[in-house]
Amino acid sequence: MTTLYGITNCDTVKRARAWLDEHGIAYRFHDFKKQGVPEVELDQWLRAPGWEALVNRRGTTWRKLDEATRASVVDAASARAALLANPSLIKRPVVNWGARTGVTTGFDAAEWKSHTV
Repeated sequence: MTTLYGITNCDTVKRARAWLDEHGIAYRFHDFKKQGVPEVELDQWLRAPGWEALVNRRGTTWRKLDEATRASVVDAASARAALLANPSLIKRPVVNWGARTGVTTGFDAAEWKSHTV
């Protein structure tokens, strides 16, 4: 089954959930705020799609971090620590489409269509 990870009140997550519903795709929703960041899955995501894809450097949470913290995110290990400490730094949504098509970050309807065929 497809699992969508994110935060309930995130606008991008809302659009993603609506898209999945409109396309009749069953999914499980995992809320980072209520259920935390699943560390085993995070470790997998750090490998693929990779730590660079997971860290949302364009969001408010990133901009609110002090310069030293932002500068310290330079590899998977430092990204892991930052993402666990600040779940809102994770680019949302993260979607595990299953073994067949892997994991994606962010919402891109055209890309998502390829995961549902």
